[in-house]
Amino acid sequence: MSAKTKRKSHPVVHAATVLALLAGSAYLTVELRKEEQAKAPAVQTVTDTPVLKSSNAGQNTGERTWERLKNPARSVLRGEKGQVLATFTDGARTATLTGPSRTFTEPAHTKSRVVTENWVRLMPEVWKKGAEKEQWFKDWFKEYFGSEEDDIFAIAFQYVHQAPVKKDDEGVSYAGDAEFGPINPDGKEGADYRLEQSDFYDYLGIPYTFRDGTTLQPEAKRYRAMDCSGFIRTVFGYRARYPLMATDKRGDGLPRTANGMARSKLGADIIPLTGDAPRYDRPTSIDVLQPGDLTFFWLDARTGKRLDHAGIYLGHDTDGHKIFISSREEINGPTMGDKGGTARLDGNGYYASALRSAKRL
Repeated sequence: MSAKTKRKSHPVVHAATVLALLAGSAYLTVELRKEEQAKAPAVQTVTDTPVLKSSNAGQNTGERTWERLKNPARSVLRGEKGQVLATFTDGARTATLTGPSRTFTEPAHTKSRVVTENWVRLMPEVWKKGAEKEQWFKDWFKEYFGSEEDDIFAIAFQYVHQAPVKKDDEGVSYAGDAEFGPINPDGKEGADYRLEQSDFYDYLGIPYTFRDGTTLQPEAKRYRAMDCSGFIRTVFGYRARYPLMATDKRGDGLPRTANGMARSKLGADIIPLTGDAPRYDRPTSIDVLQPGDLTFFWLDARTGKRLDHAGIYLGHDTDGHKIFISSREEINGPTMGDKGGTARLDGNGYYASALRSAKRL
């Protein structure tokens, strides 16, 4: 082979070597990525079919024991190793069941991530001591313990930023990115910029007849919108089927406003409202909170003695903070984000300082 021929062969060999190295590098990168993804918790944000990673395999087997606890009065179901499988509170229909781990995120508005094994569901009847022996509970528990059917948390996140639209058989869009309310023509950015009073039927855009026979009509300008209490009524009421009142005074069920909900006799008052109006007392401890509890706030002195905001407690985020989700004017819809005030119940932030009571529905 001539020197000239040899010189021509070097670029070919060099190119082949580079390609081989690149291929090897790509392979290693893919394999490393697979390893990292395998370590990461499964994420559910606003997807139609949540990707779940079970961390409680085999929890349906083994001996179970019941325990009665106080403050609040409740029944706790434990597994054979003493782990909590479920909690049921006297006077409430909300139950917290242990299930596959999920991660709730909202990257557009917060860095918080809530990784939880808690699944919050509504029982068909109010819990009382000894209810575990009743047939209605046995049937319900058999159906829902370990079930991955949408629970309160999954439903709530179907209304956050960029949540996909879901339609029922009649073509009504019952889920998807929701707004807080229409722009207030007399408001200013950051202060009453959007109107309140958008309820679930406004979001749906259809008339709704309540159990007392009252029929309320949606307002076109409020279509796809729900204020803070409207969000809770959408999640617990329209979707999870908790009875709803037409207003705070008409009907039988969950009242229309945050103030009405907080003061109603429904459920169990986990953090009672105390102190003198209008400011009331800030709770000295919030450790009693359980995922799924309704939280109530006094944010605006102009509302007088009325509590004016409500949310749903999600539990701890990965930084150890107590996080809640609510529909807010600042982000224009349901969020666990921090615009307008950090969505933490611990510490001395905007919402933490304004927290006044909590209820387990």
